Parts: sequence; C-alpha cells; structure tokens
Amino acid sequence: MLTRRHFLGLLSGVGAVGFATASYAVGIEPMRLLTTSYRITPPNWPADLKLKIVALADIHACWPWMDGKRVSALVEKANGLGGDIIVLLGDYVKGISLGGRAIPHDEWLLPLSRLSAPLGVHAVLGNHDWWEDGTAQAEQLPETFLHRMLRRRGLLVYSNEARRLEKDGRPFWIAGLEDQRALRRQQADFSYETRSLADLPKTMAGITDDAPIIMMAHEPDIFATMPDRVSITLSGHTHGGQVQMFGRAPMVPSEFGGRYRYGHIVEEGRNLVVSGGLGCTGLPIRFGVPPEIVIVELG
Repeated sequence: MLTRRHFLGLLSGVGAVGFATASYAVGIEPMRLLTTSYRITPPNWPADLKLKIVALADIHACWPWMDGKRVSALVEKANGLGGDIIVLLGDYVKGISLGGRAIPHDEWLLPLSRLSAPLGVHAVLGNHDWWEDGTAQAEQLPETFLHRMLRRRGLLVYSNEARRLEKDGRPFWIAGLEDQRALRRQQADFSYETRSLADLPKTMAGITDDAPIIMMAHEPDIFATMPDRVSITLSGHTHGGQVQMFGRAPMVPSEFGGRYRYGHIVEEGRNLVVSGGLGCTGLPIRFGVPPEIVIVELG
C-alpha cells in the first residue's frame, strides 16, 4: 500500500530528478563541446582527392552562453583541427527569446576573423542573421549589414554564388546559397510567413566545369531538390532538434520534420551532413544534443 509518506517521498524524488535534468539542460550541456567526424566518399567525388572540412554552425552569440571568450575558444579549437578549409553555416547572432542578452557584434566577429585554413574560411548567413536587420526586412534588401561586416573582417561570404578552388592541383567548387527563410512578415494571427532568397539555379549556373561541388546551405530543407551534380551539402539550422530523448526530437524547425534533423544523410546517392550546431535558439537549453564542431573528410 502506498502511504502518504511514500507518496510524498516519490513526489520529492521526481521533483529532484526534474530539477537536476533542467539544471543540466540549461547550465551544463549547452557549455559542452564535441568534435564529430564523418569520412565520406560521395559517388561524384574523386576518391584520390582528399579534403578535410571543418564546419561551425549556429553560434548564436549571446551572454552568458556564447560570449566573446567562448567564441574565441571555439576558434582556437577549430584552427587546431587541421582542416584544409573552414566553413561557417550561418546564424551568428542571438536566437534565444527567453533569457540571455545580445553581445556587440564585434565581440564575436573579431574572434571569427582569426579563423584560418589553407583554402580559406567560407560563410553563408542564416535566418536569424537576416531577422536581425530590420532595414533589410522592411525594404526587402538583397543582403544584410552582417554580410558586409563579415566581409570587412576578411571572411568569404556567399550569396547564391560559387568559387573554384584547388587542392593538390585538383579542382573543386565551393558554393553557398542565400537563406531559405530570409524575409519574414507577421500575419494577422501573429505567426510569421517567410520567403526564401536561396537561388539554386543561379548558383549552379556559376559553375563552369565538371569539378566536384561542395554546397553550403544554412537550412537543410533544400537538399530535397539538390541536383545529383552536387557532391555534398553542408547545413546547420536544426540544432539536431536541440532536445532529444530516446533518439527523437519533439521539435525540428524543418518542413520535413525529422528527415533532415541531424548527421550524415544519404538519399539516392546524394550526401548531406547536418551539424548539431553550437548555440541555442528559443530557450537556452540542450539535452541529448551537445554543441559540436563537425569534421568532414572527403575522399
């Protein structure tokens, strides 16, 4: 028989577990850092072309979870991973709506400008970067002030364009799409309607030979229509769901649900890697999806 004392003890234990879980999700896991590696040889990537990519996504700079000091530590870690190339997959600014505060842009931009790799540092912007710029939203501009700030710091910023690079005398392309949720407008029911500025045909038209292609796209949803010509697509945005239990995430910001939530995904021979990201959006919590820097080794 369950006595009142036993019931209260059970209730107290459940409360303690709940408090401990919440404390971990807010104060511990968001401050962890993993390095997750993938070795992939896509069907249309030359097996003898070895390329090491270091990818950072969803920094979401804010205090106290992602201040300038922590961004500096991430940069130091990324520079030490021996990548041939570093890619930044968007969402640099604060995305937390409850708790924390934004930090001056230079506080995270200055550390990012110290990223270094033999084949350069290449970046796209994310939806939160676009939403940060009220003028770009109101006037439906083709880029934001953050595009310009990143460029002034020496980063190569992509907006529906591609560049041809070489590794050991072998050519390849790196391309970057503009954000798929860039422009948003509030509706009568206070929800938001978003509009994509990603132009995949324009981006592909800038590729002038048959060398393999690496595509940067902040949101992974566009992978559903990615041409076979692209060797690998690299994305962030989903944070792996940010909260995961028993292999499932209750909320994934994607039109495809959990289809492109996290990790290495192969569909009809096409390859996608979705980073779990580094920061938080919405609530400052992570559970079961620690922050990560991703390494992709091709060839």
